[in-house]
Amino acid sequence: MKKRLFCLVSLLLCVLCLSHAVQMKTLITPDDNMDSSNLTITVNGVTFTMVRVEGVTFTMGATSEQTGAYKDEKPAHQVTLSPYYIGQTEVTQALWEAVMGEKPTSDGYPWGPKYGLGDNYPAYRISYDDVLSFISKLNSLTGRTFRMPTEAEWDYAARGGNKSKGYRYSGGNKLRKVGWYLDNSSSKTHLVAQKSANELGLYDMSGNVWEWCSDWKDTYSLSPQTNPTGPITGSYRVLRGGGWDSNATNCRVAYRNVNTPTSRNYGVGVRLAFSSSH
Repeated sequence: MKKRLFCLVSLLLCVLCLSHAVQMKTLITPDDNMDSSNLTITVNGVTFTMVRVEGVTFTMGATSEQTGAYKDEKPAHQVTLSPYYIGQTEVTQALWEAVMGEKPTSDGYPWGPKYGLGDNYPAYRISYDDVLSFISKLNSLTGRTFRMPTEAEWDYAARGGNKSKGYRYSGGNKLRKVGWYLDNSSSKTHLVAQKSANELGLYDMSGNVWEWCSDWKDTYSLSPQTNPTGPITGSYRVLRGGGWDSNATNCRVAYRNVNTPTSRNYGVGVRLAFSSSH
């Protein structure tokens, strides 16, 4: 009798464990298909990869390959970063909907075929403030502390991190091979990860959509910095990387753009980050 009761209890526990596993909406696992230090995360059935970037001291701004650099890219200066993770691709429409439960239609302009529509297209026409709401919900689902990359983190990752070969664009010196921009985009976004990746295995950091960074815009200084986060207040948030409507100059890894936190644009999206300690 005791043996039969033990078997029934064991069976019930197995059923409960299986039920719990089925209900789990978030999975975080090492990426077996890539660098073992990367993480594959699944949220409500949508999977994305975060790439680990090792900490280092690097030169940010108008380095020698960034010919034609603008005033706000100068002076080139030393920045030291702690390790962090950054999205392998821009946030996709599938991930945005999986987290938010809807397309961003609050002002009456939903995603559509004209500018790119589909699960693996980048989410676009999202403001800085929209991204904050998205990240808040994503963190609730995953238990992690996702955020936008700082401008320095974005810059270092776009240059290829500790594997950098000193390219003008993210992943190469021929923009057509690594990014969608004014001359090859047909005036719309494109599926993520269709062009060549950069040295860290990151896609579309030059072109496709501009990417919000967490910093308020500030001028560069010659003084060395450690994990800079920009000024406490400001009027404009930083955008980096260029987009489908950008010329080649504006897709360079050092180029800086800005917009107000409430602005939405068909050429603007975002890439996720989080600190390695999290």
